[in-house]
Amino acid sequence: MHTLATIAVALLGLLHVYILVLEMFLWTKPLGLKAFKLKPDFAEATKVLAANQGLYNGFLAAGLFWGLTQGTAGRPVVLFFIGCVIVAGVYGALTSSRKILFVQALPGAVALALVLAAG
Repeated sequence: MHTLATIAVALLGLLHVYILVLEMFLWTKPLGLKAFKLKPDFAEATKVLAANQGLYNGFLAAGLFWGLTQGTAGRPVVLFFIGCVIVAGVYGALTSSRKILFVQALPGAVALALVLAAG
């Protein structure tokens, strides 16, 4: 169970690295426009805000990876950052797009359940 939990947390971290790349570097590019269903003029006007969001997603990823590198001593760190992911996902779903609940909060909840089950 520990290995499965570690894989889930690592995948959650990689998801947030991907979101960082989308928001910081691809926001105004075809992949970013498609991923977030944006019009080019809106994307251009909001690219600085998106980059800021991307940076926060990078911090989430960094925290998850940092916790993993600490072994069992990093479990509280991992739990904290998974909690941050879930809260951010729920807030995003309530304020921006319901899709965020499934893309961000659900993977976070699965990782949380696995980490807790691993003890």
